[in-house]
Amino acid sequence: MKDRLQAKMRIAQIIATALSGLLLAFHAQAEPVTIGIAAPLSGPFERLGQQIAAGAKLAATGHDIQLAIIDDQCSAAGGEHAARHFVEQKAQIAIGFLCTQAVEAASPLLMEAGIPVIMTGPRTESLTDQKNRTGWPLFRLGPRDDDERNAIADMLTRRWKSDYFAIIDDGTIYGRELAGAFREKVRQAALEPVFIDTFRPGLDNQIALAGRLKRAGATHAFVGGDAADIAIMARDAAKLDADMTFAGGEALRSAAPDVPFAVGTLMIAPPEWADVAEPVAVQAFLQAGIQAEGYALPAYAAIQIALSAIKSDRPVIEVFSEKEFATSIGPVRFNAQGDLAQNLYRLYRFDGQDFVQIEAE
Repeated sequence: MKDRLQAKMRIAQIIATALSGLLLAFHAQAEPVTIGIAAPLSGPFERLGQQIAAGAKLAATGHDIQLAIIDDQCSAAGGEHAARHFVEQKAQIAIGFLCTQAVEAASPLLMEAGIPVIMTGPRTESLTDQKNRTGWPLFRLGPRDDDERNAIADMLTRRWKSDYFAIIDDGTIYGRELAGAFREKVRQAALEPVFIDTFRPGLDNQIALAGRLKRAGATHAFVGGDAADIAIMARDAAKLDADMTFAGGEALRSAAPDVPFAVGTLMIAPPEWADVAEPVAVQAFLQAGIQAEGYALPAYAAIQIALSAIKSDRPVIEVFSEKEFATSIGPVRFNAQGDLAQNLYRLYRFDGQDFVQIEAE
């Protein structure tokens, strides 16, 4: 009897232990996913940071997600503070980080804790170029600094290979880098610009420059400069009856200049997210009373990516590196160093009212 009683007690203990384990497992599974959101919620970039927070909150609606939203102030101190908070909250993933200094300060701490980051802002190339050395688990949901230069060089070299083209810049680092990348690309393609120069920006007329372009025989001109200068050049070239097409980078998407753009002006730039996003996502923003602008849609997509990766039974970083994600802004795939596998820049032409994307030719 005694042995039988002891056996029953042992069985009861085993069952109790098993049930306890099942309950613990159930509670562990029931715990909400924690995702860290780092954004500048104060200071000069507050408006952009609020776009990140708003997009993330909207994407999290209806999901068992806990958002740990921290003001990183676009500073190194703020980035470190955000990282420590995410570690304390046991976040599985962090998104946001508009500024390079914030994510640089946060990355060593997040790497040590095994928390990958989906960056929605920084374009600094070294963040991902040095991944093999730093080991930082960074994935970039947006363009790199050199994506614009590469897109301009590739698109215009193909498009203008049979044309008489000029390459000019405004002397700024930005303008020189765009023009320099284009010059190198055409050199590799054994092409020769008919005119190369650096112009003085900010003038209310560029008639002398337009005259030099006309005398050189240029029918097309790439300008490494801002929207106002490009609009003025096109206006002044028209005054000289010079049939000339001007092209520029995403600076053309800035506030409309006082001088209207000439019809046919070309722009190489990423799309406006609201123009390419899924209608259902844009509608969700409208219903919530949120503007689908700036970083709101990328933050929304980052939450979608995070949720998809967390649902996998594999380590999140591996999933980020190998899977193509369906998102509100289209399919997203990261390459081996954590950048987008595709260049976002596209070619647009001004039709008199707006810049309209040119389909592949």
